[in-house]
Amino acid sequence: MELAAHSVHGLSDRQQPTAHACLIGKKFRPENRSLFLPRISRRLLGETQMKLTVRADVPKADSSNESMNGSFALDYLERMKQGTMCDQLDEHSVLQVAELDVKALISAASEVRDRGPYHHIISFSPKVFIPLTRACRDSCTYCTFALAPTKDQKIYMSVDEVLDIARKGVAVGCTEALFTLGDKPELLYPKAKEELATLGHPSTISYVAEVARIVLEQTGLLPHLNVGVMSRPETALLRRVSVSQGLMLETISRRLLKPGRPHYQCPDKVPAARLATIRAAGIEKVPFTSGLLIGIGESRKERIQSLLELHKLHKEYGHIQELIIQNFCAKKGTPMEHAAEPSLEELQWTIAMARLIFGPSMNIQAPPNLTPRESTNKGDEWIALIQAGINDWGGISPVTKDWVNPEAPWPHLSYLAEITEKAGKVLVPRLAIYPHFVQNSSKWLDSCITSAVLKNSNSLGFARGEAWSPGISTSSDSFKELCYSRKSHFISNSDPINSTSLLSSNEYPSSEAAICVGITGKISITRDSACTEVTAHSRGDISFLLDRAMAGDTLLEEEIVQLFSCMGEEFEQICRAADQLRTTVNGNKVTYVINRNINYTNVCSYKCQFCAFSKGKFTDTLRGKPYLLPLEEIARRAYEAWDRGATEICMQGGIHPEFTGETYLNILCCVKSAVPDVHVHAFSPLEVWQGAKTLGLSIYDYLLELRKAGLGSIPGTAAEILDDRIRDVLCPDKLTTQEWLEVMQTAHSIGLKSTSTIMFGHLDSPHHWAKHLLHLRSLQRETGGFTEFVPLPFIHMEAPLFLKGKARRGPTRRECLLMHAIARLVLHPYITNIQASWVKMGPSGAQALLFAGCNDMGGTLMNESITRAAGASHGEELPPLQMEALIRSIGRDPEQRTTLYSAASPEQVKKSFAAGPLQILKYMPTTG
Repeated sequence: MELAAHSVHGLSDRQQPTAHACLIGKKFRPENRSLFLPRISRRLLGETQMKLTVRADVPKADSSNESMNGSFALDYLERMKQGTMCDQLDEHSVLQVAELDVKALISAASEVRDRGPYHHIISFSPKVFIPLTRACRDSCTYCTFALAPTKDQKIYMSVDEVLDIARKGVAVGCTEALFTLGDKPELLYPKAKEELATLGHPSTISYVAEVARIVLEQTGLLPHLNVGVMSRPETALLRRVSVSQGLMLETISRRLLKPGRPHYQCPDKVPAARLATIRAAGIEKVPFTSGLLIGIGESRKERIQSLLELHKLHKEYGHIQELIIQNFCAKKGTPMEHAAEPSLEELQWTIAMARLIFGPSMNIQAPPNLTPRESTNKGDEWIALIQAGINDWGGISPVTKDWVNPEAPWPHLSYLAEITEKAGKVLVPRLAIYPHFVQNSSKWLDSCITSAVLKNSNSLGFARGEAWSPGISTSSDSFKELCYSRKSHFISNSDPINSTSLLSSNEYPSSEAAICVGITGKISITRDSACTEVTAHSRGDISFLLDRAMAGDTLLEEEIVQLFSCMGEEFEQICRAADQLRTTVNGNKVTYVINRNINYTNVCSYKCQFCAFSKGKFTDTLRGKPYLLPLEEIARRAYEAWDRGATEICMQGGIHPEFTGETYLNILCCVKSAVPDVHVHAFSPLEVWQGAKTLGLSIYDYLLELRKAGLGSIPGTAAEILDDRIRDVLCPDKLTTQEWLEVMQTAHSIGLKSTSTIMFGHLDSPHHWAKHLLHLRSLQRETGGFTEFVPLPFIHMEAPLFLKGKARRGPTRRECLLMHAIARLVLHPYITNIQASWVKMGPSGAQALLFAGCNDMGGTLMNESITRAAGASHGEELPPLQMEALIRSIGRDPEQRTTLYSAASPEQVKKSFAAGPLQILKYMPTTG
């Protein structure tokens, strides 16, 4: 028998308008709940019409054709595994593949998953579960979540009750606020409608929108909304207050709507209505979660059909961010209390088929607290799910229980991490929105949501998981400890490794534990101030890349990106390789230079979105007044620096609208007249470009003039990220990538050396970092003009881009360490000096970088304005006594150098150690 998928069982098509009219009527009777159809537009319902022949099982091949069909199925499986069938899947062929041995399917699915971009990661979301209302107009026979209202009990949680839960979640490091609730209770229960009216809302969804907005604004938790079947306008309304939405398809089986079946009298379980909601989310560009509930009476064939329907929608809109494959668990007190639960193999089979159908890029989740227990070896079932193709464990809460499955407590996070690593993966926290959607937030998120997501994410799009940011003064232990602790209740009082229970209590344990995201990027557990990271084994495939890099080979862009994604043992492997290469190239010596920064003006006509230093022309701003140093003051500072042992004067400033190429020549002459022997390291490529343009000279000719006037070398700043897609947002009126490279190539061609830099951790990603490093390697191989590479972590606190909600909070510790380590490897053998910025990283952070490939600590500075204007709190000067003590404390040998990496003269070294404090400025900055 064939039925239109959108018709409710027991109603003919002619009766549907009458049933729909009940939606807006005033008679709400529980016995008529099956008449209350979902409020879905006829157009969306029409787009999801299906004609399904109901069959209980996957059809078996005739014995005469069994061999031929088996051969076809194996061939089709191979094509699915290679990804050649993703856009051409047909039901008949997939069903034949589904008949293959489950072990073959699991093996293939695991291979497919491991072709994904983060195949070494199994993620989870630290969340709070907010059951805003448990009243529901549906009556699924397996559900204990839905409760009919009682006379004296409120149907909806108050805003204060929700905020109380949310704030507890924030206190223990959660990032997600999961709203799960009953479907449209106001259409069944008059009391629900009345209560909504007192709250000032016409519908449950309207109330959800208000509460989600308040949670986001007041706590920063990112709302993920599971509110049931919705219309397109309702989906659009919730998009403005959430990062993602969800609705389990569960099944497309219409058999389950019949009397005696699980979805009888459940209008919101009509497959077409649910598919229409998922389609509406695609149209509205909402990152969406869906999935299957297996073992409630559906057949394997119907599971395949359900997956294929979801695949069609995802192929059209690209919005399904994850699939949940959830196994039915019988609950006491329900009509299905004694129903058989699906086996672990059945769960594996479904996961494997989902992975094969959706390919490596889909996130597939199986809740770990519901995993069937069939083994005496603890954790074997979780390993089995990883082998079947999952890459996510879903949400785990340190604050709230699983209200849908209250009998199934969350797992010990420490034990889950250990088992995950036993399976060859690392456990990493994510947000309620997955990395691909974070990295494309302009498409998938409302502009008012983007800021909260970026603040909580790292460069890969996973959860940031640490409070540290570059420029923030913290305890010196930030880089000495393996992890940054946040208080949590994820594990119980008992030792999770030796405990006989794999599952945590839903009650708060009496002693607190901490959830940690270590420097290595993976989850760790801290108890009693001691951090324990479970040892993960390396995948082995990066060893080949590291060997090639250490041999001087050029890595491909995608290979460099792979290195930037490494965590756990692989992270440590990269740092060890970089440090080994540093020892080979530079020995035990750590160099630094005595220099002084002179920023002669902060007036700038350019609008770089990362810069908090520049000011408009002589106008007050929120970050201080504009200034322009007179030439006499520049000369005085240069002479004072020389007298304190400096060998270098580093000069840069804003692009003052009244500056010409002559201005820079005059500044040079002023310094060289005051201190003829000092090395002048000055003028960014942007200043060179602007100076040449104002004089009508070529870059080549203007650089010759600067060299004649005494310029010794140029800083490699203004590079930011050498990818024009990023530069178009970060510094749209600045030099293009090619123009920056042209200035550098020209400078090198006339014998002017330069540094090279990258500013990272804002709106960039490892793909942009890889391109940047390859640009530098290519130019250095041609010219040999770069003296060093200086990674500059983005300082976010006062940066306009961050204040506008368009940037992350700078790189994480892991990203900082990897940037320096990978640069050492990728730039070898052409750039031999890698510098640590103590101003941005702090002394202890810079010290840690000396274990990750760095051999240079940069300059002592004496003055530093640009980084501090962005909000950094580290000092303006690191005198040689402190610098050398820092270096010696890790067993390295300090040495003062010049700008071009020769040894500093004994006379200047002696003066540097005897230098007194800087004098009070003779000339204060002027504004006129």
